[in-house]
Amino acid sequence: MINIGVLISGSGTNLQAIIDNIENNYIPANISVVISNRKNAFGLERAKNHNIDAVYFNRKNFETDIDFDVAIVSELQKRNIQLVVLAGYLNILTPLFVSNFRNRILNIHPALIPSFCGKGYYGLKVHEAVLEYGAKITGATVHFVDEGADTGAIILQESVNVLNNDTAEILQKRVLTIEHKLLPVAVKLFCENKLEFIECPDKRTIVKVLAD
Repeated sequence: MINIGVLISGSGTNLQAIIDNIENNYIPANISVVISNRKNAFGLERAKNHNIDAVYFNRKNFETDIDFDVAIVSELQKRNIQLVVLAGYLNILTPLFVSNFRNRILNIHPALIPSFCGKGYYGLKVHEAVLEYGAKITGATVHFVDEGADTGAIILQESVNVLNNDTAEILQKRVLTIEHKLLPVAVKLFCENKLEFIECPDKRTIVKVLAD
């Protein structure tokens, strides 16, 4: 069974979606640890409520981002983590972290990549940007993580209509519903070895979802 490590920074609703889908046997995996870079993240409580080890790493205790990530990578490796899921983790991983879990890190982003993504696009800021631009469609994306910010190969996407009376908060809630659906599906596909990397002639890498 696949051992999963989940990284969070906030309330952990996407974490809860994964937990629920493991407990109902949809995802053939086990969450071995939940790690947060914020001490009061409610996601840590969600983990404890399901008897999952919850660990807090304080960035201030480390001199550099690399030192910080070395500590987290070590924690994951000692638990034999095979898949890392970023479920609202508001920190860009260093190349060192990515190299240790190449093609084994999933992230959920609250927009349709390549739109409204990259450095500075997180949380409510994404939905504020969507509304400010006047976009008619947004959505959510699950993708692999590489050394860039939201630049890894896309696994799944689903769109959401932007309505005339939307506020950023209202839009965020509607997109979050899609996130809670997409992320467990992507995790399941990974755990069942149904994701295949395809190298394109133009040097792009795309992900093919294999049929049953």
